[in-house]
Amino acid sequence: MAIPLNSTLRFPVLLFDLGSTLIYFDGDWPVVMAEGQAALVSRLLAGGLALDVAVFSPAFQQRLQAYFVQRERELVEHTTAAILRATLAASGYPEVPDGLVKDALQAMYRASQACWHPEAETLPALEALKQRGYRLGMISNAADDADVQCLVDQAGLRGYFDVILTSAAQGIRKPHPRIFQAALATWDAAPSQAVMVGDTLGADIQGARDLGIFSVWLTRRAELPADPLLAIQPDATLEHVGELPALLDALG
Repeated sequence: MAIPLNSTLRFPVLLFDLGSTLIYFDGDWPVVMAEGQAALVSRLLAGGLALDVAVFSPAFQQRLQAYFVQRERELVEHTTAAILRATLAASGYPEVPDGLVKDALQAMYRASQACWHPEAETLPALEALKQRGYRLGMISNAADDADVQCLVDQAGLRGYFDVILTSAAQGIRKPHPRIFQAALATWDAAPSQAVMVGDTLGADIQGARDLGIFSVWLTRRAELPADPLLAIQPDATLEHVGELPALLDALG
C-alpha cells in the first residue's frame, strides 16, 4: 500500500541525491581508491586466493574504469561485485564464495566511507521538512548498494526517508526515468507532485525534467558547466540543502 501524502502541499514528495548533496567527500580520491583496492586485495589473499597482485590489481582497475564509461553511456548498473567477479574469473577463480566477495568489497569501501560526512545543513533541513509534512526519498547512482546503505546510516539519515533507492539495486542509473518512477511508486505520486534535489545536471536535473519533476540544483559541490548558456537548466538553483525549506515556502 502506498504511503499517503499531505494534500495541502504543492510538492509533497521530495527526492534527494546523496553524494555531494546531503553528504560530502573530504579525502584525496586517488589515494583513497588506492588504499581501498589494497584492502580488497589483502582480504582476497587472506581468503585463500593465490592472486598475482601485480597482474590482478591493474586488471581490476582497468575493468572498473571501462565500466564507469560504459554505464554512463548505457545507464545500466552492473555493480562493483560483478566487475570483481569478472576479474577474478579471468584470474582463474570463477567460483569465489559470496561471503568472500562481500567481505573484500566491504574492506575496499571502508577506506572511502571514512571520508564522507553530512553537510552542516543536512540534518536540520531534513528535520524541518519532515516536521512540515513532506515525504522524503533518496535516489543514488552507485555501484554498490551496501556502500550507500552504510553511508546513509553513518550520516544518521535513514530515519528521514521512506525509500532509499540505488542504481546498484535497481539495475538502472539516473537520468533513466525508471529509477525516478520506482521512487514515486512509494507514494503512488505523480511527477508533478515531486521535487528532485541534486548536484549533477545530467543525472539529477535532466532526469527530473524529462519526467516532469520540479528540479533543484545544488551548486556548492557541483561540477559547473563550461558554458552556462548551453547547460541543462534547473527549475531552481540553491547553494546548499539548507536553503530548500525557504524555497518550498516561496513556491507555496
